[in-house]
Amino acid sequence: MSSPFVLKPCDAKFTQAIKNLEIAFSLDGSVKDDAFSASGKALNQAKSQSKLPLSGLGLAVKDLFHIEGLPTAAGNPDWLATHAIPKNTNRCVAKMLQAGAAFKGKTITDELAYSLHGQNKHYETLVNPVAPAHIPGGSSSGSAVAVSAHLADIGLGTDTGGSIRVPSSYQGLWGLRTTHGVVACDNMVALAPSFDTVGWMTRDLNTLTKVANVCIDSTTQSEISGSPRFGIAAHLFEQAAHKSLCKTWLAALADNNDCIVLSETQLDLKTLQTAATFRTLQGNEIWQQHGEWIEYTQPDIAKDIMLRLNWCKTIPTQEVEQAKAQQSVVINHLNTLFEEIDVLIIPTTPGVAPRCDADETTLANDRNALLALTAIAGLAGLPQLHLPLFTLHNAPCGLSLVGKKGNDLALLALAKKLTTR
Repeated sequence: MSSPFVLKPCDAKFTQAIKNLEIAFSLDGSVKDDAFSASGKALNQAKSQSKLPLSGLGLAVKDLFHIEGLPTAAGNPDWLATHAIPKNTNRCVAKMLQAGAAFKGKTITDELAYSLHGQNKHYETLVNPVAPAHIPGGSSSGSAVAVSAHLADIGLGTDTGGSIRVPSSYQGLWGLRTTHGVVACDNMVALAPSFDTVGWMTRDLNTLTKVANVCIDSTTQSEISGSPRFGIAAHLFEQAAHKSLCKTWLAALADNNDCIVLSETQLDLKTLQTAATFRTLQGNEIWQQHGEWIEYTQPDIAKDIMLRLNWCKTIPTQEVEQAKAQQSVVINHLNTLFEEIDVLIIPTTPGVAPRCDADETTLANDRNALLALTAIAGLAGLPQLHLPLFTLHNAPCGLSLVGKKGNDLALLALAKKLTTR
């Protein structure tokens, strides 16, 4: 029986195009002139109008999103070799192009987007442009690097377990993880559909907001009170490496706003089991999505990711059901919390990015600490906006605003007020 994953024959120009596109943002300081396919150039040539909302802004697209006529590799050569060239373009990509964005290329992603560290063994190591001694963060790593290196203005990515929020924090970018389902995840490689969201990263809030206005349907949105009640998860900041920087900013916030310092019992991540619950549910869905392809193809995948994929295969049904029940507990808990507050403020990451020479144990511990934080919004499908406010030991870090479902645009407007006071 023939493989269901065999790549259909294609022109040599597309083979060359994907090769060039994948190294276009490997960051040697320049972009190759031939890094863009004829189809990408055609898309750009159609965007000559100067009054479109995204005119003059370069767009880097994570290599999970399908673009008609260009291959999608999902960070793995075996995926590229076993999947046909897309015939349709992802809706969010299409909206940006129609709004005048200039397509700059597709960017490296961690394999199948199943990592948070931005390291892919198949391609040249991505350098964090603003903190070269530190990892760039993944899995939207290439899109983030393209923006922080000024190779593009908009880095389009996905966020399942933190893949917009983490590289944004590690590279000093503004990053928005959208409410689950507000931006369609059509024509793209899924990871765990119940948690997959589309998001983007920029160097400034104004650009981030322009993209949001293009990609988010305003009818899906709700307002935040003109005098919002902020819930500050002080105990989580106490555990963050950049707690002193956060405390200073939060103290200034409290001077002019209604702020509630949350007790540990109001947001106890250990009791809520956010990391373990998310990990189990995500892992179960990942195997549903990719298990058949993995077992049939036996792809060459990095050791740490393959270990997690092998674990995904073994998750018992009973554990999945228990995790679903615990997810409901988390959602109900957050719903109750949001009756008392309008916006939750938490650390985006435990601190700055790990160093490039960090060992496997350090990276694994970092991933676990990250998931405990990122799973708050992930399990409940909430929007989260990273604010790149601080620098610690010459590396960027910040904090996040988490809103209710549909508060995406309102969070952006609120962030503008808070950062221009």
